[in-house]
Amino acid sequence: MRIIIAGAGEVGTHVAKMMCHANHDVILIDDDEERLRQIDAHFDLMTIVGSVSSIEDLKQANVSACDLFIAVPPYEELSIMSAILAKKLGAKVTIARINNYEYLLPENKEFFKQLGVDELIYPEQLAAKEIATSLKRVGIRQQIDFSDGKLILYAIKIRDNAPIVNKTLAEVAEMHHTKLYNTVAISRNAETIIPRGNESFRHNDLAYILTTPEGTKQVMQDAGKEHFDVKNVMILGGSRIGKKVSQRLEDGYNIKLIEIDREKSTKLADTLEHTLVINGDGRNLELLKDEGIKKMDAFVAVTANSEVNILACQLAKKMGVRKTVAEVENMDYIDLAENIGIGTLINKKLIAASYIYRYTVKARVSHVKCLIASDAEVLELVAGEGSKITKGRLGDLKLPKDVNVGGIIRNGTTIIATGNTQIIPNDKVVVFAMPSGIRKIEKMFL
Repeated sequence: MRIIIAGAGEVGTHVAKMMCHANHDVILIDDDEERLRQIDAHFDLMTIVGSVSSIEDLKQANVSACDLFIAVPPYEELSIMSAILAKKLGAKVTIARINNYEYLLPENKEFFKQLGVDELIYPEQLAAKEIATSLKRVGIRQQIDFSDGKLILYAIKIRDNAPIVNKTLAEVAEMHHTKLYNTVAISRNAETIIPRGNESFRHNDLAYILTTPEGTKQVMQDAGKEHFDVKNVMILGGSRIGKKVSQRLEDGYNIKLIEIDREKSTKLADTLEHTLVINGDGRNLELLKDEGIKKMDAFVAVTANSEVNILACQLAKKMGVRKTVAEVENMDYIDLAENIGIGTLINKKLIAASYIYRYTVKARVSHVKCLIASDAEVLELVAGEGSKITKGRLGDLKLPKDVNVGGIIRNGTTIIATGNTQIIPNDKVVVFAMPSGIRKIEKMFL
């Protein structure tokens, strides 16, 4: 595909990197010449120094021949204007990043579509949703729901107390009469493994396990995780994400939000009806103790500083908090945060990239998710009529080694995949794939 990305900020750069790795023809536009020079030195793409809202500069990028136009500059007004102009100049599909929830209301989305913006993406809103989901279950690093939760992918840290530790996948399967879950990948020492039956679970593995709501209890038991209800939550940082998380949770949880900026604290206190907003420095241990951090079930750090978020979560863990969530925007810190056991990690760039990536997949795709602690993706693909994936049992199809089929949703019924499973047309299939395997498996669904 020919893809134009308007804006070389953190989100734009990460999306550009992802698209280049998928062998798309990428053009990146920004007015910062030095930033473009650095990006150009590392990735196989074309850069244009110019304004994302300049008709002349968009024409120079040959926007009329563009399959996908992604507008992710720092300001939403620029983003929307850029996408509108691109559509008028001939771009086939346009996506604009926004930071105003009103725009996502159905009647407003239709209005923007008429203007020429096909899709709106609000990464902070999506991040808040992920955080709220993660607090519903202690003991997991990441949770991804497919088809309204009919299939669930859990990222779970395996410890020495887990009944499955040091057992192979085949041995674990023999522990149960019915197959209730599939281990689709294991992240070990910063390397992602697509496991087969002879692979063992080890201490400190991050296992990606696909199951159903009915199979969740067995997964948690096998992983040695105890059920624990979260009720008291402390949030560090009154950012847009912090505010959105509070709004989502305050009716069902006891929320305390700490914000260092006095003016922002006052505004948050006026906006959040059932959240206790405290003006103070969340890095101050005495303040956290005074506000009862030892009584908290969960601690969420979403300041603008990744280092502060990581350190604050470490501190909360030492204080006995069972569940911690950190926003880590610096990609270089993700492996560090994962290895020191911070808990759930949130990254807006990966969230935005996941949303955008599905527009580059030729097969019918209903969900794509880039994983935080792995360079792999998990996709929900729809099997086409006559596609290769429907031509036999999974065990006979010679699937790529860098791909794992986890489960199937057929007419509302879930199936945990085995070698004997046969996919039929219109099945929704949850597939775990390394970057090298995405195009291979995509072709099998066409």
